[in-house]
Amino acid sequence: MKKFISALLCVSSFSFASMIGLEAMGQEQIAGGSAAMAGRGFAGNAKTGDAEGVSVVNPARQAFDTKVVLNLNFLLDVSTADRSNSHFTKTNLSMPSMNLSFPMGDFGAFGVSLWQHYAASMREDFENQEENQKAKIEYQSSIYELVPTYAIRLPFYRAISLGASAHFVMGSYTRELTLGPDNSEIDEADAWATNNTDVSDYVNGDWEIKNHPAYYTFAAQYRGRMASYFFSFTTPYTLQNELEYNFRYSETDTLVPAKHTREIRVPAMLATGVNYRFNKRHNVMADIAWRAWNKDIENAAGSWNLSKVTKTQNDFNISLGYQRDGSDIFYESYWNRITYRAGVWFKNWYVQDVSEIGGSIGAGFPLGRKGTMLDLSIQGGVRLTDDDRNWSESYIGIRLGLLGVGSWGKTRGQ
Repeated sequence: MKKFISALLCVSSFSFASMIGLEAMGQEQIAGGSAAMAGRGFAGNAKTGDAEGVSVVNPARQAFDTKVVLNLNFLLDVSTADRSNSHFTKTNLSMPSMNLSFPMGDFGAFGVSLWQHYAASMREDFENQEENQKAKIEYQSSIYELVPTYAIRLPFYRAISLGASAHFVMGSYTRELTLGPDNSEIDEADAWATNNTDVSDYVNGDWEIKNHPAYYTFAAQYRGRMASYFFSFTTPYTLQNELEYNFRYSETDTLVPAKHTREIRVPAMLATGVNYRFNKRHNVMADIAWRAWNKDIENAAGSWNLSKVTKTQNDFNISLGYQRDGSDIFYESYWNRITYRAGVWFKNWYVQDVSEIGGSIGAGFPLGRKGTMLDLSIQGGVRLTDDDRNWSESYIGIRLGLLGVGSWGKTRGQ
């Protein structure tokens, strides 16, 4: 059975975000996955401005905003996976994040974000009528976080802000492995007597945090005349995935379900970044985030000799970016009002022996006088592995973001 499932992954195309980590948590989205952040290589959590809004890595940043910010983001991703002589290509459409933030003057700033932290998506159907083989493999997992944030500038030293956020986790995990009858090894004269029943291993369950409603991020930000810095600490937490295993013969016959709760200890994260501004509108930025994994991740597994654990490594992300801010003077030429971005990043995954290198370009196109902007970024990269159990991948994606800016609570002319 195990060999047949492995061979099945090498026959045709499927929908997926990444083939890596399917039995664990899936692909981790780099924090700050808005179209604007993606356009500058996911760097710039230290950058402040009227329309920067919520940062899940640096909640202290929003204290410097003076306008209400609504940000919606969409991702169209074209990915390929390679292993041995196998090659797959497919597209994936998702909404990685959305956020809203609004300032409250001397009382600080409040924001909320909905962020897809981890995701796994794959579906494959296979049928060989000549050898009477049939199978289906499907993974659907998503770990979302609802993240309320609050930040305030120090009253006695306005260049420094403090911020905190709570990460409320929600989501589900579903995996279905279905094998049809295989009588290819049975004499043709006796094949009529074989069982013609599909066998399915169906697993599903919800994600939550063990013994606590949320985990937390605390941050401090300094904004100087030319340079801004931030430092943040995210607490460790334990993900809990309560799974129910159903072994099915055909669509109607199901054995007694088995229940199991797997626990994944996610370590604390340290993050820091800098943004340096020169010639008023040019910004160079760098961000670093790091976590020290010390335990392997228990897989969903449960049948057909699937691997019981995903081995881990210290994961970190280094991002370098550039942004030329567009002019905020409406009567200047449109090309001068566009914001231009570029960046690169290197990420060590939580999955052992997996790393990622990527780059991006982007632009922000102003819409009207009030600061509304359409953000567009094009990103691409490769995920490399030295482990034969994982896939090497390449991808190219387009992120589209709609940034709305307003001044709620103010009358016209204020």
